[in-house]
Amino acid sequence: MKELCPLIWEGGRLFVIDQRVLPHKEVWLELKSDRDVYRAIRDMVIRGAPAIGIVAAFGILLKARTMGNRNIKGFMKGIVESVGYLRKARPTAVNLEWALMRMKKKAVEAVSRGEDLKGVIEALEREAIEILREDIEINRRIGFYGNEVVPVKARILTHCNAGALAVGGYGTAIGVIRAAFEAGKDITVFVDETRPYLQGARLTAYELKRLGIRHYIITDNAAGYLMQKGEVDLVVTGADRIALNGDTANKIGTYSLAVLAKENNVPFYIAAPLSTFDITKKSGSEIPIEERGEKEVLYINGKPIAPKGSKARHIAFDVTPSRYITGIITPEGILRPPYYKSIKKLFKSKVLR
Repeated sequence: MKELCPLIWEGGRLFVIDQRVLPHKEVWLELKSDRDVYRAIRDMVIRGAPAIGIVAAFGILLKARTMGNRNIKGFMKGIVESVGYLRKARPTAVNLEWALMRMKKKAVEAVSRGEDLKGVIEALEREAIEILREDIEINRRIGFYGNEVVPVKARILTHCNAGALAVGGYGTAIGVIRAAFEAGKDITVFVDETRPYLQGARLTAYELKRLGIRHYIITDNAAGYLMQKGEVDLVVTGADRIALNGDTANKIGTYSLAVLAKENNVPFYIAAPLSTFDITKKSGSEIPIEERGEKEVLYINGKPIAPKGSKARHIAFDVTPSRYITGIITPEGILRPPYYKSIKKLFKSKVLR
């Protein structure tokens, strides 16, 4: 079985799998410019915090490749403009800005070394490829550490999609599940459908089926009942941004799950790479929360599900206070409360590129 990934860079061309039509079709789209990348991120062709950061890095590369005939000053102006443009595609996931800043820094370093435009573009291509390669390795390490908290026989509940499609490959929350399954553990996964975009029912179930992992899709509001009945051993989700105190922004509905898990004494874990941490934000109250258009709530697959004239609010993310989080699974190990101390200690010892 071919390893699942959300994007391919091949022969100087960028292709992404259109996640809007999964699981019924596998359609690959070519993105030819940073404008194409912006639209793909905005319109949910590609989604998941690490994945949108990675594809944005390639968006900068695509922009750079169109400016090979400019002088250095004009080239760098175009790079800065592209970074500013792409960072507005979606506001909540910090990985987007992290990847863009890394690409900008690489361009500045190459120019400072005296590289010509060809050399700068080659440096940017190496950096984008490295961001993708690193992400896959990081996710495997998250899986390795996450496996520690998974019982030999485990019923795991997850929300949204934090699998290979949401990252460069392998997965964060699904990476934990996958690592436990690959270690020979008896795994059953309850997959929240994740309204309104159904990332769980469409994407997570699609990944788990490919991997041969036993799973059941449940309605979002069935999760509490299963916990109450003692049918869930742990909850693990991904994240879009983690503040210095451990407060975590993730797909809408995550906060509700965390509260239910606490009430029912079910361990609740977050799985995320270091690029998802935003230590400039002291708490979750400082994290920007995206509200999307109401159509995604009022329609499913283009068909209306509400009375004509009804209005809706599509709040795409919520923030789970750190007091509800049992542990944060990272590629450097599992962080425990108090998160202000454990996160601060981690970032003192680890410098992000």
